[in-house]
Amino acid sequence: MYIGIAEDDPDQAALLALWLQGGQHPSRVFDSAHAFIEGLKRERFDLLLIDWVLPDGTGADLLAWVRQNLGWELPVIVVTAREDEETVCTALRAGADDYIVKPPQPMALLARIEAVARRLRPTGLPVLRMGSYEIDVQRHRLALNGEAVALTQKEFDLAVYLFQNPGKLMSRDHLLNKVWGLNTDVDTRTVDTHISRLRKKLALDGRNGWRMAPVYGYGYRFDRVDSPDTTPQSAG
Repeated sequence: MYIGIAEDDPDQAALLALWLQGGQHPSRVFDSAHAFIEGLKRERFDLLLIDWVLPDGTGADLLAWVRQNLGWELPVIVVTAREDEETVCTALRAGADDYIVKPPQPMALLARIEAVARRLRPTGLPVLRMGSYEIDVQRHRLALNGEAVALTQKEFDLAVYLFQNPGKLMSRDHLLNKVWGLNTDVDTRTVDTHISRLRKKLALDGRNGWRMAPVYGYGYRFDRVDSPDTTPQSAG
């Protein structure tokens, strides 16, 4: 699993990263709440470790942002020196899936991570096959002609939404609400940027059976181009 860490103590952060690497979990460390949120906007993580007290925010602030913008499927574990019952209850009620008191023991930390991930791992999500495209929703993987395409978290979310809603006229505001959320702090230009990137990365110009076309003054339309090998299928 790729794990994001919010920890401002460099020694503690280095230890966590080292232990995770030993458990075959690559990670990225962020030393402030702001840097952590910016990182979450750019990258997709499989699990998050959050310190409760950061220089520019609290664990509660980060949990609120994560649950509002990334949903409840992403596992989050709070790792902090605070062990009073009130803080533990506050963290769990705010959306933490587990709570570990510092200093954690390496083997116990890895075991808790595996347990949380196992408990929250989605099951039965379909693999969508749309002609030349294959989308594994559970593994967050999209392939074009059998080759995996590197996508950011929001690019992947946007691609899934588009392939699940072909043939519809979609405004920029509609896409912003559906993919980024109602309370997002980004504007519709972000939608244009992500659409442009997807068109290039996924070659959505019709040659692979799908076309993303702008609709002047409104938004976009995502259509299947008539071709014998582009009939959408779903494989469980």
